[in-house]
Amino acid sequence: MKNSPEPTVVVRQIPVWKQLLSPEQQIAMVEDLRGVVKSAPLFSPVTPSGKEMSVRMTSAGKFGWVTDRRGYRYEPKHPSGVPWPEVPASVLDVWRTVSGFDRDPESCLINFYGFDAKMGMHQDKDEADFNAPVVSISLGDAALFRIGNLERGGKTESIWLESGDVCVIGGEARLLYHGIDRIRAGSSSLLPNGGRINVTMRVVT
Repeated sequence: MKNSPEPTVVVRQIPVWKQLLSPEQQIAMVEDLRGVVKSAPLFSPVTPSGKEMSVRMTSAGKFGWVTDRRGYRYEPKHPSGVPWPEVPASVLDVWRTVSGFDRDPESCLINFYGFDAKMGMHQDKDEADFNAPVVSISLGDAALFRIGNLERGGKTESIWLESGDVCVIGGEARLLYHGIDRIRAGSSSLLPNGGRINVTMRVVT
């Protein structure tokens, strides 16, 4: 991937590159992610309170993000006990293009959203170094991305993230609350059975 252009739009200090990935790059990345899922299958996470999340997830890299009754955390192995596979080169390429950070990600979280899945407002704060950004790639059906504040509550702004879009949550925006309100089913033909894949890369240690 060539050096990235200027972001298309900036929402609450979060830059968004619309369609940074071409249709061909999106198809290739989905195939790479299928390889990850083959080695480390998607699973349905449970919050510490015992509520099953509406997304299914897996990870690649040195660490994977998990949640269960023991809490939110990073683990070196998939819940089945197998090591996480390596982060695909196509995904790393996006990080190196837009992150502006001198370390590669140690974790690549892969969330799959069905047509009725969502993600409540939350902060990404299980990492040791908040100077490192979170890079997010959207593939498949569009998702309404809501961005809030450093504290829970207050006014928010939203943007539709479409297939091939990339955003970076870093700098002063690194700990903003954010979430996914809904999925626009059928808005993309990338995934044969519909749905959305969100890939987020993080430096953990």
